[in-house]
Amino acid sequence: MIHLETKDRRFVLEYNGLKIIVHTPESPFLYAGCGKGSFTMYHGNFDIQENLEEKLALADYRVLEKNTDAFKIEFSKKGLYALVVHFKEVNGRLEASFEDASGDINRVWIRLHADKKEHIYGCGEQFSELDLRGKKVPLWVEEQGVGRNKKDYMTFQADVFHNAGGDWYTTYFPQPTFVSTQRYFCHVEDSHYMVFDFRAESYHELSVWALPKKIVISRRENTAAVLKDLTAYLGRQPALPDWTYDGVWLGLQGGTETVLRKLQNAEEHGLKVAALWVQDWQGKRVTAFGKQLMWDWKYSEEMYPGLPETIKELSKKGIRFLGYINPFLALEGELYQEASAKGYLVRQKTGEEYHVVITTFPAAMLDLTNPAAIAWIKDVIKENMMGIGLAGWMSDYGEYLPTDAVLYSGESAEAFHNKLPVVWAKTNREAVEEAGQLGEVVFFSRAGYTGMSRYSTIMWAGDQLVNWSLDDGLASVIPAALSLGMSGFGISHSDIGGFTTILDVKRTKELFMRWAELSAFTPIMRTHEGNRPDDNWQFDSDEETLLHFARLSRIYSHLRPYLKKAVQENAEKGLPVMRHPYIHYENDEVVHTLKYQYLLGRDLMVAPVYQEAQNSQKVYLPDDQWIHLWSGQAYGKGWCEVSAPLGHIPVFYRQQSQYGDLFKQIPQL
Repeated sequence: MIHLETKDRRFVLEYNGLKIIVHTPESPFLYAGCGKGSFTMYHGNFDIQENLEEKLALADYRVLEKNTDAFKIEFSKKGLYALVVHFKEVNGRLEASFEDASGDINRVWIRLHADKKEHIYGCGEQFSELDLRGKKVPLWVEEQGVGRNKKDYMTFQADVFHNAGGDWYTTYFPQPTFVSTQRYFCHVEDSHYMVFDFRAESYHELSVWALPKKIVISRRENTAAVLKDLTAYLGRQPALPDWTYDGVWLGLQGGTETVLRKLQNAEEHGLKVAALWVQDWQGKRVTAFGKQLMWDWKYSEEMYPGLPETIKELSKKGIRFLGYINPFLALEGELYQEASAKGYLVRQKTGEEYHVVITTFPAAMLDLTNPAAIAWIKDVIKENMMGIGLAGWMSDYGEYLPTDAVLYSGESAEAFHNKLPVVWAKTNREAVEEAGQLGEVVFFSRAGYTGMSRYSTIMWAGDQLVNWSLDDGLASVIPAALSLGMSGFGISHSDIGGFTTILDVKRTKELFMRWAELSAFTPIMRTHEGNRPDDNWQFDSDEETLLHFARLSRIYSHLRPYLKKAVQENAEKGLPVMRHPYIHYENDEVVHTLKYQYLLGRDLMVAPVYQEAQNSQKVYLPDDQWIHLWSGQAYGKGWCEVSAPLGHIPVFYRQQSQYGDLFKQIPQL
């Protein structure tokens, strides 16, 4: 399985027949050095700078141990630095662990052999790029940013007025994991800042601001097997509750009277509703940014009097009630007073609490390195949320830990920063499990890192602009879902219509309708009114939109048996629900150019309309027999252009699908 061939000052290490390392004096496997980073945070956006003191090529090596399934090699540079790397096979995977023999190293650059024709996917949730070959990808949990394209005027405005423009690679959910079309995955087990550089023709360079715990590489016979092994290593999401597929998770707010009135109107127009997602269940605050929430995690008697009884009445109709929580506490709230008195909050170096400004207001952050704080917030979730009947919630944030904070555990905040969203998801998961509600209660997360696939039940794509921009609008949620799937997290969705209204950007009727079409062919259909609801087009802004949305909710619910199977495949085999076509068509070079179409499960090819005023769409179909969902016309391999009026998103199903009869019924819904 592992083969090492040495000659002079060169060596080649192969694993399962694949060249992993080609070490030469001119291009060594390892570089090492030391440095110090600076992290400046503004509203969850980070400016990261490196003060590099030294970087040396470890061109000299000597083999210390050589066995059939393990090697131990020392890499050095004229006695200045010495790194010992242990290569061994563990559970059918190649693992490389590192030992600093000199004691000074806190920067490592690792070069893995590359093929100039290969393609690279993953690195967590990537909104702008899907194939990362030729890209340099920083990996740090932070706000996505507004606009995210430095050439775009919107990003310029966001930078100038809010320091929040972001870039193409900024993401809530980075992960030091990639999948290669050479049929292997590579994962770096560490939480420090990293940069994965895929620009060189003959190698991939992985830069880590620490000595990593280990690197894990697994090569398999095909990509489906690679993803199965990746998710076996990282963890998988459980199957979703049956009620998930009953219809839309309708995002409403404004108090009991408003919510129930809007629900009644929606149902009278034929909208299938699985759940009400009421983010302001615990109260609201109005800021310059818009309508925001009061982060005191108990229901608002003022806005939702007798909420437990309302939830019971809704459940009799088969409608669940979902809420919202995050790891912050409002300084005006009772829970903050309790957590502060008990010492459960993140602190500054002075010993004072670290109050972080979110949009326009400061809030305290729970110290999730403190076991007592975790136990406390789990009790809050069990009693104040599940205890009154909530069947799920948005588990928000996880990006805002400053690197100069002081933590209960003594761990550096720089090292813990990327771990925070994972520990927050683990806390939510444990609360659900301890209440015996896993399989009935779900929560959906925004931020993530290594381990999210094991703990969170669902991801959502975060706070996209309510517009058509490729980097931060409707289109961006497609590569986001596909890159997550290639990173081991297979159940994700987005806010229908997007979230962020800023400056002159407002959600239009057409954008909402197109986004709803996309969401009908995803694992979960959920609306959000956005940060400025009164400025945005909503699902009930006019009769045409509401009837359009109702029809799409029927289509989504009709797909229940097919979606359930796809979700089960994710739980059992690690095959994401929304899939890059490459997973099933590995020998088709064209699929690597596809960024905005995807397979839903094995049998549906979906090509959303992501441009304004577009009534037809070009679609690429790989080598199979395909049936156009709306016309019934048959197509083979190649490009085609189909009509795509509102309400008829381009969708094709495989002719040999066992769900053919189910798909044929959709045009009549």
